[in-house]
Amino acid sequence: MGSESGLRGESNHGRPSLEAGSNAGMKLADRSTLHPAESPRSGQAGTALLAVLNVALVLGDLVALNGAFLVAYFLRYTLQVGGEVPGEFDVSYPDYVPVQAAMTAILMATYILKGMYRMPRGVSWVGELSAVLSATSVGVMLLFAAVSMARYPASSRALFVYLWLLSILFVGMARTIHRLVAMALRRRGIGTMRVLVVGGNNALGRRIMHSIATERSAAAQVVGFVDLEPGEDFGRFRFLGTVKDIPFIVNDLEIDEIVIALPAASHDQMLRIMDLCRHRGVKFRVVPDLYQLRLNRVDVDSVNGIPLIAVSESQIRGWNLLVKRLMDITVSVLGLTILSPLMLLIALAIKLDSPGPVLFRQTRVGKDGAHFTLYKFRSMRQDAEQQLDRLWDLNEATGPLFKIREDPRVTRVGRVLRRSSLDELPQLINVLKGEMSLVGPRPPLPSEVEKYEEWHLRRLEVAPGLTCLWQVSGRSEIPFDEMVMLDIYYIENWSLGMDLSILLRTVPAVISGGGAF
Repeated sequence: MGSESGLRGESNHGRPSLEAGSNAGMKLADRSTLHPAESPRSGQAGTALLAVLNVALVLGDLVALNGAFLVAYFLRYTLQVGGEVPGEFDVSYPDYVPVQAAMTAILMATYILKGMYRMPRGVSWVGELSAVLSATSVGVMLLFAAVSMARYPASSRALFVYLWLLSILFVGMARTIHRLVAMALRRRGIGTMRVLVVGGNNALGRRIMHSIATERSAAAQVVGFVDLEPGEDFGRFRFLGTVKDIPFIVNDLEIDEIVIALPAASHDQMLRIMDLCRHRGVKFRVVPDLYQLRLNRVDVDSVNGIPLIAVSESQIRGWNLLVKRLMDITVSVLGLTILSPLMLLIALAIKLDSPGPVLFRQTRVGKDGAHFTLYKFRSMRQDAEQQLDRLWDLNEATGPLFKIREDPRVTRVGRVLRRSSLDELPQLINVLKGEMSLVGPRPPLPSEVEKYEEWHLRRLEVAPGLTCLWQVSGRSEIPFDEMVMLDIYYIENWSLGMDLSILLRTVPAVISGGGAF
């Protein structure tokens, strides 16, 4: 490997150590090449905040559980919800205090055993609430069984039902508030895990960087990436140097975690990086190279007992393609029928706002490079394309794309249409005609395709779509190369469930208007 010359010194394992490169690997004058996105925050402050958030999570659960018990008792014995309580069964609150204490102990123990205080980074809100439902149900059942077996007098079945429902509600609310506060702090750079990716110049490393950067929890921040050989920035991700510079980068940018996404052939470099992480007290994770060869894309055959493995084609073919097409036809027909009054109002607003046709027709590139005419509601002045050359210097997009956040060519009605994506509605006609699909890579212009690199062309393997994976992951704010990576991921991992998920996620993405311009 070309980078081995920079890995000098010996470790206890007999391998060249990265430590020796920390002084010579990068000179002081070279520090400008790091391009740190933000000033490094104090590692101790971040650790302290994480501890505070963890304590707050535990306290929140304790308060929520005991609050649920008090409300459950109030509902059953004070308001007598669920039927009148006869005098001989009316139990005073002090008699329930031991049950409340047992409930707190059992449920907290269940939460701990269920791993609810060490949830995986980036776990979704739905995933966390699912864990609350499961653990609370188990805990309340154990509590009821224990109280029944002990024949304790304070054991109203209605109260336990209320306790179960209210515990799920209150703990779920407490954890939702905790999640929102933690996310708000992390978006301000407080308490985030600063991550360095090793191997960001390969497809696997780039996918890892994008996945970390788009985690909704914002629990980690990709500071940048290094690789075996010198390279360049990838979209918003900064190239910080080669592997020999890792010791300097860890110190100077206060890295909390290193994610190693190198090919399997680079196992020597992986071991050296692991040695460094252990010595510096930095967490590390290794992405297995087999991740690049997804099991759901592998066809296994054999010849005389010799196994043969081949990567299968896209799943959007055969019966899958037929199902996808039937869904496109059904939804486009329903959409054009139901939305026709709204589309008529939009057409009228466009006519009253500015001169020119209602529909904008433009040649786009579809599946396998075929050209077709795309329909949109006109959102710009008639001479918009003639003004493109003089506005090119204001371009805010990367790659061959052209985007301006405050485009002067956009009309008043057009600005509303583009923000809400209502200008895309006529593309349901393209979907009905079979030129587009509901979900798929967005159709590019021929001039954009001319500037594509070889690997970019893979996004033309399937029919373009009204919405796509990157549109629900940041819309126009994602750099072009990351858009293409997400398009390729969609092509390689398509399923009907993925299409439905993207369609459902498109609704809140459109309503929020985030990244749309």
